[in-house]
Amino acid sequence: MGFTSCDDDDAPAAENEEEVIDNVILTFTPAGSSAPVVVSAIDPDGDGAADFTTPSITLSTDETYTLTLSVNNIAEGEDITAEIREEDEEHMFFFEFTSGLFADPAGNGNVDSRDGAVNYDASENDAAGYPLGLTTVWQTAATAQSGTFRIILKHQPDIKSATSTAQDGESDIDLEFDITIN
Repeated sequence: MGFTSCDDDDAPAAENEEEVIDNVILTFTPAGSSAPVVVSAIDPDGDGAADFTTPSITLSTDETYTLTLSVNNIAEGEDITAEIREEDEEHMFFFEFTSGLFADPAGNGNVDSRDGAVNYDASENDAAGYPLGLTTVWQTAATAQSGTFRIILKHQPDIKSATSTAQDGESDIDLEFDITIN
């Protein structure tokens, strides 16, 4: 007759379970005296078959906006933003937008190329100096434009680096909005 026991050294490694994200709030705060533009993308069934509904975004021409992202699990009453901030060495937001929408950053973002310009808030950089992206700055075009604005949150544990891209890791969020600058 034998007897074996398990100690903590034999326990399986804890999985880093992905959070359910069912609400993403984008707050564009203008440098001028205008009111912030707030849009909320909602996934009505969380991890279910339905996709996020994404409202259109309308910003003023020739205005500088600070974009702040808030990520939530409304069903469970959880603010996922704090967890993303705490795990900044594993997360990074990537942005893609129609060329010409913004005077700064110019181009089309950094989804197709990590070197694409995005004005990340450097105070949010992780310990290695890599951006997080909960806060970014955008200068709209001087003339009316329309197109799309895409946000991708990548979960990149042990792979986030100076060269990691929007194709590396798992996508926690991948949202596309219609956007008008007028």
